[in-house]
Amino acid sequence: MQRLLSATLGLAAVLVASSAGAQQPPPFATTKVEGTENVYIFRALGAQAMFVVTPEGVIATDPISYARRDASTVYLQEIRKITDKPVKYVVYSHHHYDHIAGGKPFKDQGAVFVSHQRAKERLVALADPHTTIPDETFKNLRTIKLGGTTLELRYLGLNHSDSTIVMRLPKEKIIFAVDFVSAGTMPARGMIDSYPIEWEASLKRLLAMDWDRMIPGHPGPGGRLGTKKDVQDYLALLQDASAEIKALALEGKCWDTAEKEMKLEKWKSFPGFEAGLPFVARRYCGLWGRGT
Repeated sequence: MQRLLSATLGLAAVLVASSAGAQQPPPFATTKVEGTENVYIFRALGAQAMFVVTPEGVIATDPISYARRDASTVYLQEIRKITDKPVKYVVYSHHHYDHIAGGKPFKDQGAVFVSHQRAKERLVALADPHTTIPDETFKNLRTIKLGGTTLELRYLGLNHSDSTIVMRLPKEKIIFAVDFVSAGTMPARGMIDSYPIEWEASLKRLLAMDWDRMIPGHPGPGGRLGTKKDVQDYLALLQDASAEIKALALEGKCWDTAEKEMKLEKWKSFPGFEAGLPFVARRYCGLWGRGT
């Protein structure tokens, strides 16, 4: 009886472990965006990139090979499963390595790398060996046309970085936006070098653009795409955080006291709230407590 009980408990433990393992998503995944003919999302761990397949070639974005150095190789392999057409362009969303490191496999097969001009300036100065320097840059607006597809690249101003752009597919009314907005998740480490005041203005410009769905740089809850409601919520969250810390700063409570007292109660249900709150508090203390 004891042996039977032990065997049963052992089997149960195996089943539980298997079930837990089954719930973990694979490190890489490629999905076609519903309702489109040629727009895809490549996910590597917790980061996402968009690519568009046309009869004349592929427009890819962010190689995202920071956490996994092999991610860009897998990315290119995933594209090859869909088309044998060459990758003509790789577009950087901004200059941060966690999204754009690892472009060599694309560069080796002839892709042209495009970014905002500030992104190239940063990357040239940093000289990261894993990050390909852009070939072409722009200041405010660049349009790429390939195989009947139009992709607009727009600079909306300072926000999460000084080089972030938003990419828009006018026909599909889809945008690809990375790190300066999310699909229902809390800002976190990305607050460190952000520009809080200008960030709000860039989100208002994003809301004024013509689009329906957003592919975020990190998956939304359940892997969903974003909407304009998500942008409105993100803007409201930043405004609430700014106002709360400003009041604490005026009482002389920045840094430590303000970081402990900040509540941001309205947004507690956002995924990543507990982990992200200290970063949000610290950045706004920098703004309202030190003027930086």
